[in-house]
Amino acid sequence: MKVLVAVKRVVDYNVKVRVKADQTGVDLANVKMSMNPFCEIAVEEAVRLKEKGIASEIVVVTAGPAQAQEQLRTALALGADRAVLIDTGTAELSSLTTAKLLKAVVDKEQPQLVILGKQAIDSDNNQTGQMLAALTGFAQGTFASKVEQAGDGLNVTREIDGGLQTVALKLPAVVTTDLRLNEPRYASLPNIMKAKKKPLETLTPDALGVAVKASYEVVKVEAPAGRQAGIKVKSVAELVEKLKNEAKVI
Repeated sequence: MKVLVAVKRVVDYNVKVRVKADQTGVDLANVKMSMNPFCEIAVEEAVRLKEKGIASEIVVVTAGPAQAQEQLRTALALGADRAVLIDTGTAELSSLTTAKLLKAVVDKEQPQLVILGKQAIDSDNNQTGQMLAALTGFAQGTFASKVEQAGDGLNVTREIDGGLQTVALKLPAVVTTDLRLNEPRYASLPNIMKAKKKPLETLTPDALGVAVKASYEVVKVEAPAGRQAGIKVKSVAELVEKLKNEAKVI
C-alpha cells in the first residue's frame, strides 16, 4: 500500500517560546525549528510498516513556508521515499485549510493510508486528522497507540479516557498517532546524505485548487502568568485552612 504522512514545522520542543513585545504572536527570529514530535511518530510508524512489507511507498507532505523543506528532508532521512511541499509562504493556516490542502494531495496521490500526528505542539488543536477523514470519507482511527494489519484492513488501538479501545478500519483510512505508538529513530549520517537526492516536489495552493484564507484573527498572544513559589505547612489543619480561605478551592 502507499502511505501518505503529513508533517508540520514547529518551534523545537526544547526551545523556550517568547511572545513578541507587541503581543501579535510568537517570536520566531533565530529560533530552532523542528518536525512536530507527534509527526515524528507518524513517520516512524510508516517506516515500520514498510519494513514489515505492508507499505510499498511512503510519501511525506507538509504545508508551510519554503523552509519546511528541512523537515521534509528529515523525514526522507528517516525512511520516506519522496516528499511534497505545499508552499503557502507566511500565511497562517487553520486546521480546516490544512485539511483541504491535504485532501487535494490525497486526491492526487491516492494513498491507501494517511498517517498524521494527533496534534501539533504549537496550535495544539487536534483537528486536522479528523477533518481530513471527513473531507475524504475515509475511515479514521485517532489517538493510535497500536496499529496492526488485519486482513485487508487495520486494527487500531486507541487511547481513550476509560482505557483502550480497538477499532477495525477498512482501507483507505486516516490514522492519527499518540505518544505511546512508538519511539522514533534517529536519522543516520548516510541516510541524511541520501535524503538530499530523494525527490521533493513543490506545489502551490492555487495548483491544488485550494484558497488559503484566514478563518480567524489572532487578537492577542500572552505569556502564561508566572507561578508563585510554593510553601510548606506544619499541619493538615493549616493546609485545609489555606485551601479554604486563600486558594478557595474547598
